[in-house]
Amino acid sequence: MSLAFLFPGQGSQAVGMGQELAAAFASAREVFEEVDDALQQKLSALMRDGPEDQLTLTENAQPALMAVSVAVMRTLEKEFGIGIEKAAFVAGHSLGEYSALAAAGALSLSDTARLLKLRGQAMQRAVPVGQGAMASLIGPKTDLALAEEAAKAGSDVGVCVVANDNNQGNVVISGDKAAVDKAIEAAKALGARAIPLNVSAPFHCPLMQPAADEMAQALAAATILAPRAPVVANVTAQPTNDPETIRRLLVEQVTGRVRWRESVTWMAGPGGVTRFAEAGAGKVLSGMAKRIAPDAEATPLNAPADLEAFAQCL
Repeated sequence: MSLAFLFPGQGSQAVGMGQELAAAFASAREVFEEVDDALQQKLSALMRDGPEDQLTLTENAQPALMAVSVAVMRTLEKEFGIGIEKAAFVAGHSLGEYSALAAAGALSLSDTARLLKLRGQAMQRAVPVGQGAMASLIGPKTDLALAEEAAKAGSDVGVCVVANDNNQGNVVISGDKAAVDKAIEAAKALGARAIPLNVSAPFHCPLMQPAADEMAQALAAATILAPRAPVVANVTAQPTNDPETIRRLLVEQVTGRVRWRESVTWMAGPGGVTRFAEAGAGKVLSGMAKRIAPDAEATPLNAPADLEAFAQCL
């Protein structure tokens, strides 16, 4: 069995996430305390008690989701003897790429928390609220070609691109609000359903360039080591363990497409992965993995019972 760990992105957050782990394992509590110290903020209390609207803010959701993912991995290693080296690859969806890098030892936990706080703030600053939009195109007819055609129609009135190629039947577009609205109409005419997303900024599109510039500066000063397992990068859908390549791709990721379908397809194909384990809040990526690679197993790991069962089956 060849294993890959997956790390979820924004949208998987929920009040109470990580609390079962923290109650059961000191290793998880230590992660949350370290993130609180790094940010000089009681993020763990916000994760535990809410309010939800504060947790959902991009600058809080990003480091919070990373903290839960790293708590899962640290607990697997310390309590169950399952280290990141058991994985052939790691991969994370958008901000989850930072979680993957932290779990694999390429970035320190404190640096990752600070980088994600800045990333969230920079993304929010890049485009005034209300000027950008994102929409999920879904349904059996939805694929990358349909989404690109819809985005091209929207581009007549502004920036509109494919932001996340998640899986067959689920592709997200992003850009100027007027352009996304026009793309939604085009997508419907092509046979897709379109759901506007409740997001504060148009992620993964050229409008995020000011945020990419801020992250380039921050990442230039960050210490990045070779990860202990190769990271399959969002923007290339290919593995790398070179620190300078990782640094460059993290900057490109801010404006670039999340090529998730291609990433999982590569891991389950040429990469030889037969089992995906989603470390962190929710189970969105497990569902995507099953749709993209139906022959592979996909398991969410977020509660103590999940970790115990996973350890027993390895």
